[in-house]
Order: sequence, then C-alpha cells, then structure tokens
Amino acid sequence: MGFGKYDPQQVEQKWQKNWDESRCFEVEVDPSRPKYYVLEMFPYPSGKIHMGHVRNYSIGDVVARYKRMRGMNVLHPMGWDAFGLPAENAAIKNKTHPAAWTYANIAEMRTQLRRLGYSYDWRREIATCRPEYYKWEQQFFLKLLEKGLVYRKNSPVNWCEGCTTVLANEQVEEGRCWRCDGEVEQKQLEQWFLRITAYAEQLIDDLKLLDGSWPERVITMQQNWIGKSVGAQLRFQVKGLDQTIEVFTTRPDTLCGATFMSLAAEHPMVETLIKGRPEAEGVRAFCRDVANMDRIRRGADDLEKEGVFTGAYCVNPLTGQDMPIHVANFVLMGYGTGAVMAVPAHDQRDFEFAKKYDLPMQVVIQPKGETLDLSTMTAAYVDPGVLVHSGQFDGLDNQAAKGTIIEHLAQNNLAQATVNYRLRDWGISRQRFWGAPIPVVHCAACGIVPVPDDQLPVRLPEDAQARADGRSPLPMLESFVNTACPKCGGPGKRETDTMDTFMESSWYFMRYTSARKDDGPFDPLALKYWMPVDQYIGGIEHAILHLLYSRFYVKALRDCGYTELSEPFQNLLTQGMVLKDGAKMSKSKGNVVDPNSMIERYGADATRLFILFASPPEKDLEWSDAGIEGAYRFLNRVWRLAEELAAAGALKAVGPCVPVSELTQEPGELSSAAKDLRRKEHDSVRKVTRAMENKFQFNTAIAALMELVNEMYTLKDGLKGSPQGAAVLSSALSTVLTLLSPVAPHLCEELWSHMGHREQLATLSWPGYDESALAQDEIELVVQVNGKVRGRLMVPASADQEAVRQVAMTHENVLRHLEGKSIRKLIVVPGKLVNVVAG
Repeated sequence: MGFGKYDPQQVEQKWQKNWDESRCFEVEVDPSRPKYYVLEMFPYPSGKIHMGHVRNYSIGDVVARYKRMRGMNVLHPMGWDAFGLPAENAAIKNKTHPAAWTYANIAEMRTQLRRLGYSYDWRREIATCRPEYYKWEQQFFLKLLEKGLVYRKNSPVNWCEGCTTVLANEQVEEGRCWRCDGEVEQKQLEQWFLRITAYAEQLIDDLKLLDGSWPERVITMQQNWIGKSVGAQLRFQVKGLDQTIEVFTTRPDTLCGATFMSLAAEHPMVETLIKGRPEAEGVRAFCRDVANMDRIRRGADDLEKEGVFTGAYCVNPLTGQDMPIHVANFVLMGYGTGAVMAVPAHDQRDFEFAKKYDLPMQVVIQPKGETLDLSTMTAAYVDPGVLVHSGQFDGLDNQAAKGTIIEHLAQNNLAQATVNYRLRDWGISRQRFWGAPIPVVHCAACGIVPVPDDQLPVRLPEDAQARADGRSPLPMLESFVNTACPKCGGPGKRETDTMDTFMESSWYFMRYTSARKDDGPFDPLALKYWMPVDQYIGGIEHAILHLLYSRFYVKALRDCGYTELSEPFQNLLTQGMVLKDGAKMSKSKGNVVDPNSMIERYGADATRLFILFASPPEKDLEWSDAGIEGAYRFLNRVWRLAEELAAAGALKAVGPCVPVSELTQEPGELSSAAKDLRRKEHDSVRKVTRAMENKFQFNTAIAALMELVNEMYTLKDGLKGSPQGAAVLSSALSTVLTLLSPVAPHLCEELWSHMGHREQLATLSWPGYDESALAQDEIELVVQVNGKVRGRLMVPASADQEAVRQVAMTHENVLRHLEGKSIRKLIVVPGKLVNVVAG
C-alpha cells in the first residue's frame, strides 16, 4: 500500500502535535544523566522571524536533537528579549501600550517557530518584559549597589535625539545610533553605571578558559575591547599653576622625546588652563566641535589630526623642557587619563600633528647601526633601538630602559608603574519607558534610597501612554513618580530612568534553568546542574556587547552569592549571515526571503535542510531558490524510496545498522550487493558522526546521507526481491531516517512510523557503526607508469604486495606503456596504488 504524495504541511502538523502531546522535549534535573545545555541567542519580538533566525535556531535544534540521541539530558529553551525601543516607537505610532504590541508579536513569532518543529521545552519560555522576570533583575541591581558595583555620576553621554535616549559607546556606529541611524551628540547627564572595570583583569584572564572552545576571532575582539596596557602614570607640572597633568603611557622609554602635550577636548583641566588667556574662546569652540564627534572615529588611524594651542605649558619631568599644551581631536577621555605626552619622532599620530602645526621633535631612539635625521624623516620611527638624547639613559636598549626610567621617576615622586584598561564602566541609564525600572527612590532628606526587597518588582505602569515626541512618560506620571521614602517615610520620587536592555540579556540563560520559580531568580540545584551553557549559538555582531556583559554579570552575581559560576558559555558557535545576491537580506535592498512563504511552498523540513546544507555553520550562506528546490527534491526522493520498498513488501520494522545475524535467516553469507550496501550504511554512520562531532559540519553530514540514498537507489532492484535484501534495505533506510532526523525531523518520523516502528525517532539512540562491516572483499587500485594513471584493477583486500605486483604487471594498458622500457622500480602503496618507474 502506498503512502500517497509527500505533503509536508500535513506531515509536519501531525508530528508537531505528537511531540507536544507526548511532551518529549520537556526535561528536568537528573543527576544520574549527563546534561547538555544548548542555547541560541534569544530574539527580539519584532513580529516576524527572518532567515537569520531560521539558520540560528535550526543549527541549535540539530545540536539539541543529536545530543539527545547521544544519551544526554538536553535543555533547549526559548524566550524573548522583549524590552526595547521598537516596541515603544510602535506604541507611539499605533497609540497603544508597548506591552500590547510586544505580546502580540511574541504570539506570532511563537507560532512561526513552532511551525519549524524546533525541540524547545516551551514550559521554560520567558519574556524579559514580564514583572516576574525583571523583579529579579531589580534585586540584582540592588545587590550590586550594596557591593559598590553600581554608582551614579554626572557624565558626558551619547545622546540620540531620534530615540531620545542615552547610548552606550558600543551602540554608536560612525557617529550614528545603532538603532535608528540618527546622529549622536554629547550631553552631560546624571547616569547610572555598573563598575565593569572592577572585573577587567578577570575578564581578560578568564578568556584563557575559553581558548579552543570559542572562536579565536571573538576572543581577540574581547581582548582588544578590554585593552589591557602595562605602563606608567607620569606627572607633568603645569607652569604657573600648582597643578600637574597625569599621563598614562606604555612608552616611558620615549619620555625625553616628549615635546608637547595633547589633551582630550573633555579633559577637566582645559578650562583651568585657558582661563584668562586670549586663546580661550577658540579653544572652547574647538572643544564643542570635537565633543560631538563619533568617539570611534576620533580614535581611527586615518582621522585628520587637528588641534588648538591652549596658551599653557607643562614641564617634561626628565628633560626639564617646557612643553606647549594642545587640545587634540584624536585624544579620548575614555582611555588612560585623557592626556597624551606627545613624542612625534616615535608616534605616527604625534608626528602628523607636529608636522601640521610645526611643533618641535626630538629623536630619542636610534636603530642599531643607523642615525635618524629629522629633516629627512617622512614617518615616525616606531621600532626598537638604542636610547639617545636621554641623559643618563643613553646607550640603553629602549625596551630594557622602560623599567629603569619608571623606577627613577618613582624615586622622585614623578611616576608610578600601573596597568590601564581601555574598558569603561557600563552606562545602563536609559531615558525611555519600555525597560525595567531602576529600583531606587530619591528623597530630599535621605538621598538615594534602595527599594526594599519585599516591595519588588517596581512595575512599569500599565496606564502610561506613549508620548508622540518619544520622551518617556514616566517623569510626568505622578502615580508612578510620587511615593514614600522607604527609609524615613517622607515624600520621595521614584527613579524614572530605565535599565539598558542588555541587562536582561546578561542573565536570561540562568533563568531558563528554573523559569517558573517565583521565590527566587533560580533554583540553586538546577542552576548548578545545568550551567554553564554547553553550546551557545549566535551572530558575530554580539562578540563584544552581549557576550562581554554576560561574562561580567555572571562574575558579579557569583560575588553576590548567587552562583559558583565564573563563565556562562562553555562553547560558542558564531554562525554566518544569510545573504541574497551577495548582500545581507534587508527590506531596503528588496532581497528578503520570507521563511513563511518557504514553509508554505516546500515545508519546514526542506527549509531546514537547505539552510543547513548550503554552507558550514560558521560561514556566510548565499540564499538560492534552486538550492531549496534541491532540498525539497531530495526529501521527495527519500519518501519515494520508502514508498517503493513498502509497495514491494520490502519495508521491515528493523532498526539502523542491524547486525548480520539479525538481517537474514537464510544460510550462507550476504550477497555482494547486500555487503556493498551494508558497508555504505556503516560508513555513512561513521562519516555523519564525525561531521557532527567536528564543529557540527552539517553540510558534510547531509552529503554523506545523500550518497547513501543514491547507493540505495542503485542497489534496490537487485535486493528488494529477497528477504535478505529487504532486511538490508530496511536497515539502511532506518539509518537514513535516524541520521537525517535532527535535520528533517517531521518526514523522518513519518517514514519511521510507516516502517512499523512505534517509538518516536526523537527519543531513540544514535546508531553506532561496526568496523567489520567496513571491510571490503576487493579493493580498487590505481596503476601508474612514471606517475601517469595507465590502469585500474580489482584485487582481494587481503592480497600482499607481491600478489599486487604480479596482477599489476598483467594489465594490458600498463604493459603497452612499458614496451621498450626497463622497469627500474615498482612501488606499492597498500590499498591505494601501484607506481611503475621505467626508463
């Protein structure tokens, strides 16, 4: 009896319902079993999934299903990174509450993800905008405040007028907002910060724990962002003032070559230096212009160097020479002290600046055996050498002299050895509504007072109306703002800033371990059992922001007593983008492929199969209509193969890689065709298993299964007529379905049930292969004459080298190419080739 035409929608709905009813993906803590926690970075509920989502979540689902079949207790959850500006902007546009828009989008996207058949434990679903989630985030904030890891200060901030909020440095790209692409300006505001810099050394040291399990590129990006530098803090006396300028440098060996000072436009001493000077107004105007520049652009090597003289001077602590003090556009307040001792002969930025403004230069490092001439130098000399024009340090190797110079300056109270980091504290204040409220009260009598634990969560008001101008309604909402001081009982005002949404994504993976616990953020036993995440999957664009913040957050929670964990993610896979016509999919480019339309046309299994087969997971994937059609044809081919075997009565309820003793009751050995198919079957298990274990090379695994299906089509007509052949074919088909099931689970479950199996494929074990089944009776050898292929021959696999030589020398074409030549050497490479060297 036939199965009928392959109908992906009917098959997929059937098995999704079956999995839900059997609850086969729900898991609990089980110390008797090895755990495996696989997690894809959770999505923002924008309303529709895109092909990038499909790729990310399909990769994770294959890993989850594979590890489950390998006997692991697999946790595979899903949730929603639900706070953020798009919901607020949509609420403004539609005159509704952001919650309504967000929850409607969550419902839509949940339906879309379910249609793809992902093996999530949906009981653990979270949405970060729910009070039962951000309640614990508020508790964490207060614990960190108690430990001195949260503080508030007046600070220059990146202000996006379009989004009417503050942006972290990392959220400013080329001077524009990462979200709306609007121009970013600088403002002074009271802001809340997390003291991530207190963990800078741990964050950089613990990257060693991730070596080999995280992409090297991501580790390098984090190292560079943290930016550890070992050097010295120097003090330069300002002429005419009882003040010094503090400078951090990694090059104390060049101090005698420092001929001027460069300050950041935001440096707090600028006003003091220019007070009463004729240069004051010009300096202030320059500082205003520079302060509004993109900070990343200001630090770029190709930035045109510009500056202005303050009229003030400082004194070089080694040479005693006066150094003019300038404000320069390439000096950043966010690194070191915001002051740079300029050594133009040995620093390219300083060299360009000095050339432009005709400032003095002094060579203090000469390459060995050469003499630098300032009049002919076209670039700074930045390589090692010997110190010159450096007083008592002349003749020393410049690298060796660093410590000696620091020690000399320290004895005179002019310097101290120190370590500096590029990393700045994390600004978490946002002047928007749709975010977790910061749980403090401002009291005129008591100052800033934490909200008591038993009053958490501080809820976002449900009656707030989004403002047309984009500003947060919270400051104007008296029912929210006005409250009693928790300390003195007097009138108080709630904090109206909300938290950066990266706060929610920095711990959500821990909440999944006990998502429904209502008397704590997580169950300690569940947290200890499931964490760390064994395999984390997401885009390279999160290499700094999300991953660095999550690493910090876990360490901070550890120090607050919540966990013993130091690193959240054991292994990291950064999947490539999905491209079309060579570019990232976007509406503006008109190259978006809608996953829903692909599922409607080809089914979820074909969509998953194509996106996993088209490219290794870490590489970019070029969308191809022909590719998904090819994936659909392959699944139809598997379907028709099973249907043909069933119609011939050759479909048996046997498992994958069945032992020979169970394949047939007939006397004698397996036929040659049966041996060939069995060998291919076991070889396919070996190849697919190795591909899965080797950084999840799904495309290699799928290619091996396609080869096995091809072999079945080649051999089926000669096998399906006998009980032995039917058993061998059924075993091979079982292997195809079992190995393919993590990729195309619906079709495989359906055909598995048609074979007569009652258990779900999703709950079965991964098959093993038999080495003896891989052995061949005969092998093909290539015969070369002087390096060129002249023939091929079949020999018994057990043939020794002498027997191989004798057979090779009987090959007609080989003999033809040896006519008139003498054999000088005959080389046998066992199992591969015979090479005859003749002349």
